[in-house]
Parts: sequence; C-alpha cells; structure tokens
Amino acid sequence: MNLPIPFLFGLILFATSQGGSPPSISWATLKTLNSSRASSPAKDLDGKRIAVPGFMVPLEDDADQVTEFILVPFAGACIHVPPPPPNQMIYIKLAHNQKVKMSFTDPVLVTGMLHVTTVQSPYGDISFNMDADLVRPYEQ
Repeated sequence: MNLPIPFLFGLILFATSQGGSPPSISWATLKTLNSSRASSPAKDLDGKRIAVPGFMVPLEDDADQVTEFILVPFAGACIHVPPPPPNQMIYIKLAHNQKVKMSFTDPVLVTGMLHVTTVQSPYGDISFNMDADLVRPYEQ
C-alpha cells in the first residue's frame, strides 16, 4: 500500500504526540526527503523523537565502544564504497556521553531526537543528526 508522504508524516506526528513508542522511520522514507528546501516534509520530522534501523560507521578511534557514529542503511557504507547521499546518513551522538558497543555488521535500532540540519563529516555532508538515548540490536 503506497500512502502519500504528507499522510505518512501525519501518522508519525500523531503517534509521537500520543506518548507511545516513537515511530520507526525507514530509509525509503528518508531517501525521499530533501533537507535543503524550507518547505520539505523533512522539516516535519525536525525535533521529533523517532527510531531508525541501520548500521554503524564509527567516528572514533576506539573500535570497541563509541559515543558517536554515522548510521547508514547498509553494512559497509562509507568503509569500502563511496558514502551514501546526505539524506541516507544520520550523525548520531549519544546522550550524556554514553557508550555503546561498536558493530560493523550487526544492525541496530537507534532512538532519539532527530534534527534536520547539515553536519560535516569525514565522509561528506550528512542531512540529519540525532541526539540518541537508546541504541539496541535491531530485530525485524
């Protein structure tokens, strides 16, 4: 079933306002967003608490545990291949300098406050950043 993007964002905002679990946003949805346009539907997600599954790309030298990383839609992105486009990467910074075990191959689900803003990284521009309060293994 293909629902129009404004309808999907309405559902996301409704679920968030009801105090339930944060809505999970797919990479297919993020791929359609363009953070550079002021009227973009991406602005509807700015400042909202969401969950996104993906794979970790570390930004710190300690490969065991990290406090920040880039979340990408597929394992190995940025490492052995060119990085994904900016709207397919999320800069993640864990709240309160928490640390999480680093894994290149195991998918994770990251929950936190999404911000639509450009972040500079060693892998190029990133369209989103997230203040994460939870990183856990992703189970489909």
